[in-house]
Amino acid sequence: MLLIQKPPQLPAGALLARLHAINSEHGYLPEDEIRRTASDLAVPLSQIYSIATFYTSFSLEPRGRHHICVCQGTACYIRGGGQILEKLEGTLGVCAGHTTKDQQFTLETVYCVGSCSMAPVVRVDEDTYGRLKPDRVARILKKYQPGEESDT
Repeated sequence: MLLIQKPPQLPAGALLARLHAINSEHGYLPEDEIRRTASDLAVPLSQIYSIATFYTSFSLEPRGRHHICVCQGTACYIRGGGQILEKLEGTLGVCAGHTTKDQQFTLETVYCVGSCSMAPVVRVDEDTYGRLKPDRVARILKKYQPGEESDT
């Protein structure tokens, strides 16, 4: 005899696909959308938050127009990744994990971008910059400023 009815099984990947769609539309996962998804798919909120906080591609807060990832993996850290991060934090006026007041940049640390031979590495959106020195940071950021077009 079954006392507690088991919820129906979701099709494989349905929850992740829904979260990716929401994240793409809004740039993050708004709370009202998470609650709607939980209701629509009959999934506990705790499961959705567990997934949303596990994958770095999701954010629970709005992100800036440009997403900067500073690698702090072993190779990058040993070759100056910490100095690159400090320079970015100083230049942008935010600590890692936060977004600039003008909503242009979100700065985050990651622990591998798969480009160890180019360490230290920073990714801005889909662009990868390797073998960086702190003095190149300002020039890289200039490329992503509104109305700016410059070569790096």
